[in-house]
Amino acid sequence: MNVNNRGHREVIFSVRSLKVLNFLVYTKLTLLSSLKLCFFTKNETLMKAFFLIALPCSDHHYLCIQSMDGMLMFFEQDSYTFGRFLPGFLLPGPLAYNPRTDSFLTVSSARQLESYKYETLTVASDAETRQDANLPLKSGGKRLMPDWTFVLGEQALDICVPSFSHSSASVLVLGERNLFCFDDNGHIRFMKKLEFNPSCFLPYASVTDGTINLLLGNHNNMLQVYQNVTLKWAAQLSFVPVAVRVLKGVVVSLSSDGHLFCSYMGTDPSFFTTPKVDAREADYEQVETEMKKLQRCIRELTRTQGNSWTFLVHLSMPQIHHFTISFVPSVQVHLKANSVLQSSKLFICVQPPLAVTQDQFKMIVTRIFGKIELLHACMFTVLGCPRVLQSRFILPLALVCVPTSPAKSTKFKITVDTNQPPVDLSSIFQGKSTLSHPDKDGTCLAFQFLSGAKVTMLASKTSQRYRVQSDSFEDMWLVVKELVQRFDQHFSKLGIKDFKKSYSGTLPLQDYFLSVDRHFQLRVNSQRYQDLLSDQAAQFRAIQRRLLARFKDKTPAPLQNLDTLLDATYNQMMALADAAAENQVLLVEAFVRVRSATHLLVLLLSLWQGLTPDQTAILEATLLPVLQDTPQLGWEECCDAAVSHLLRTCLSRSPKDQATSLAQAGGPELSLPQDTSRLKRHITLLCDRIGKGGRLTLCSEANVQVPPLTILSSLETMQVHHQSRVLLTLTKLAYLNN
Repeated sequence: MNVNNRGHREVIFSVRSLKVLNFLVYTKLTLLSSLKLCFFTKNETLMKAFFLIALPCSDHHYLCIQSMDGMLMFFEQDSYTFGRFLPGFLLPGPLAYNPRTDSFLTVSSARQLESYKYETLTVASDAETRQDANLPLKSGGKRLMPDWTFVLGEQALDICVPSFSHSSASVLVLGERNLFCFDDNGHIRFMKKLEFNPSCFLPYASVTDGTINLLLGNHNNMLQVYQNVTLKWAAQLSFVPVAVRVLKGVVVSLSSDGHLFCSYMGTDPSFFTTPKVDAREADYEQVETEMKKLQRCIRELTRTQGNSWTFLVHLSMPQIHHFTISFVPSVQVHLKANSVLQSSKLFICVQPPLAVTQDQFKMIVTRIFGKIELLHACMFTVLGCPRVLQSRFILPLALVCVPTSPAKSTKFKITVDTNQPPVDLSSIFQGKSTLSHPDKDGTCLAFQFLSGAKVTMLASKTSQRYRVQSDSFEDMWLVVKELVQRFDQHFSKLGIKDFKKSYSGTLPLQDYFLSVDRHFQLRVNSQRYQDLLSDQAAQFRAIQRRLLARFKDKTPAPLQNLDTLLDATYNQMMALADAAAENQVLLVEAFVRVRSATHLLVLLLSLWQGLTPDQTAILEATLLPVLQDTPQLGWEECCDAAVSHLLRTCLSRSPKDQATSLAQAGGPELSLPQDTSRLKRHITLLCDRIGKGGRLTLCSEANVQVPPLTILSSLETMQVHHQSRVLLTLTKLAYLNN
């Protein structure tokens, strides 16, 4: 598509048709403005078109079309004039017309710039048909030869012939790695080697005579301004520009996906000046009124102009007539926004041992009454700015366990107390499953996990207690958590607001430390396997070097059982590798058990001391600082560092110890400890201080003792009140100055 300078004529051509349209734009710089199209001419071309040029003419249209097979076709109004095949043509390239010399410029497949005069094209009768290079040339006609050529050595992206009155005549060629400038006779004026991959360029008028300004876009999302070969300005874009134009001071750029952007170069001027110091006493009532007015304006602007993001996750489970694990729940994600979203992705993260077959999804955009509803969308980009929203949802218990008959004797037991009369367990778990082994009075319920462990729930008939028991300490966490959550939902539906739950037994720290010791021992074994593998690998390489030296020796020598030693070392390495892989599987399983046991300990601590949700979150982040073990950083050292920090700050015995710990800079390097005695001692001390009333908070002055109350006289009270007013005044003035 090309635009003629005369009037508002627009030339639009497709692959095999040519249309000349006339349009009138009623609004400027407005997307989807009204167009009035009038059909003028239509000509069916014989070959596939590639490039079009509208030649300047005062009274009628004159067009030149370059076809895919290298033919230049000329049209005058609606009639085909003539056509010429370019010599040695293989692939089409950029084409430009130079009105000063009445010639056409193109870059051939030989990577050279060629210039053909219009007069030469008209008289070259030998180029009316495409010539085969292997056949002899025709006689009696004039051959088509370029007036001048210049070897570029690379393929050209675009050719432009600027026609500025105050600048010297020049021809600009944008290559894949260089920018060339020629005069009308093919002599090079200057060349600029580019340090990036260009995408488009545009020369425009310069205020300095003899120079040319260039807008140059590249694949690094940059738009640069050059004056000849000197870089004058650079701007960052959010896309790769494929075309750029300048319209009345506005830079119009086109992205590869068809978006049109109007922008300007430079920065906004700053008109801030330092205010004069006013020695007069400030009017506090006026300052307070102005502050309230500004705060009200800020709230209104934040409410009206800020993007409203809503992220809802809905978990829908099918009706299950028999409690089974042969189903997958359906999760619907709804995201609503008040601006256009360019791309959106959903990432699903689950805790081991659960896993997903596909963890990434692309969004589906539907426009409903001016709003955008996105399904399966979590991470998206708005006008080049990434936004991330997160949401958590609870999976059903049916994914990991099935009902079973209760166990009579177990090893671990946990008792939960409530302040409400005992309820039927079957009524609490009603609607989710039909029990395979129901109890007659609803006081017993048992589940069996996929690992084989059984967990039994018992409800007392006389007291307000519920017991959860199992032979596996870690597997009780999910059942206890599910029981507590369903208690809250059950009594909330009944309208009971004073429902309380607690744990009055002793904390099972020794049972918890068994899981910690097993995980630590597997980490030690993993480190030993790595050391043994390193030693065996070094021995294997040394034996290989010995064998290679024996094989390269000109005089044969006995191997002295080096081959047998090599086979034995290889077998040992493979056995150690298999053992290390098996140990790694056990380590992952042990870490999952440590996480479950830690969640259970946190839940019991919150029930024991009645911790708030914020305090529970701090405790959980302290005891579970990492999501997975790595060879460089493990759970034991991270948990020990986090617990030690709490013991030195918010759970310290005195403010003096707290201030001393806060003044300390840095800490020891985290590494695999020699044993778990230090970690056990710190966790025990943490539970002991929480049991004695310690508050978990991120504030450094949480447990600072309050000074004793003193009675002030009336004069001292007036002085304190005056100092408070002065401090408040200074605070307001500092806020206004900022």
